[in-house]
Amino acid sequence: MRLEDIPLVGALEQMLFPIDAWPLELFYDEFSLVETRAYSVAEIDGHLVGYCGVMVVGEIADIQTIGVLPEHEGKGIGTAMLTGMLEEARRRGAAETLLEVREDNPRARSLYERFGFEHIHTRRGYYRDGVNAHVMRLVLETGAAHEPSGDES
Repeated sequence: MRLEDIPLVGALEQMLFPIDAWPLELFYDEFSLVETRAYSVAEIDGHLVGYCGVMVVGEIADIQTIGVLPEHEGKGIGTAMLTGMLEEARRRGAAETLLEVREDNPRARSLYERFGFEHIHTRRGYYRDGVNAHVMRLVLETGAAHEPSGDES
């Protein structure tokens, strides 16, 4: 992700997650924290179709965000972005990765499960509309990135 990508990423965030969208300022703040954050975008033919970010503090990584335009879902973009974030987490010394995912988002939960993430906790009413969040964890293996099994997302 480049600084000039942030306004478009913010617009995509509003479109993809209207209830819980991050404010644009938060993307600028996150982008500036290079010691602990890494953000990426996915482009097809020069058009931004997805974005993601990971935070690594000590041995714990946290998937901060991942979004793919609906018309580009199922093409492996989410898989590629998640693979990249896990590689970055390993590179920065993380031993495990955590994330929250909406309970009513089976597509995203399935992607994470294919990578080996396990549901470890439920945060009741976590999202603004009252939907629960599943907290998921992946213990990172050293060496090559874990390859998901099954269909691509």
